[in-house]
Amino acid sequence: MTLADIDASAWRALETAASSPQSGFRFLNLCSVDAEQKPQARMVVLRRADGSLRVLEFHTDTRSPKWLEFSANPHATVLGFCPQTRLQFRLQGTIELHAPGSDQANAAWDKLSPWTRTTYTGGPPGDECAFDVIDETALPKPADEAEGKPHFGLLIFRAGTLDWFQLRRQGNRRALSTYDETGALAACRWVNP
Repeated sequence: MTLADIDASAWRALETAASSPQSGFRFLNLCSVDAEQKPQARMVVLRRADGSLRVLEFHTDTRSPKWLEFSANPHATVLGFCPQTRLQFRLQGTIELHAPGSDQANAAWDKLSPWTRTTYTGGPPGDECAFDVIDETALPKPADEAEGKPHFGLLIFRAGTLDWFQLRRQGNRRALSTYDETGALAACRWVNP
C-alpha cells in the first residue's frame, strides 16, 4: 500500500465505524485541555466521519466540562485503537461547537433514537446522583426525551494530521498525514515507530 492508500483506508475505517457499533473505532478517546492546562481525556461515540472533509462528529451535553474546555481552547486530539486490525489512529485538529438550537445540532438531534435523547435529561454530567446506581429499582423513571434537547451539543472535529500506527509482531509501521484547510491531503510520510 502507498502512503495515500494508507490514509484513504484509515478514513474508510472511521466512516465504517460511525455506522457500525461493532467496529473497533466506534469508541474513540477525545482529549482536551482544561482551565488549569491539564489534559483531559474521555471515551466518546463516533457519530459521523467524512474522509473527504477530514471531519469527525461527536455529541455531548453542553453542561459537560468538555464543552467548556473546547469553548476556551478548540485544539483537540482524537485517539483510537482497533484490536482486530492492531491499528492506532491519533488525529490532531480543532473542534467546532454547535450549540443547542443551531441548525446543525437540530439535524443531529433529529437522527437520534428516543432512548439516546433521554441521556441528555437529568442533572449536569459529573454532578452527584440522588440515587444508588447499584440498586436498579431505585433508578428514576426515564424523563421525557424533549427535556434533553436544550442540553444537546454537536462537536465537529476537523483533522489537521493523522498519525497512523500499525502494531505488528515484527516491524511496526507508522505514517503521518497532514491536511490543508480544505481537508485535502497535503503530505504523507513514513516516520519511525
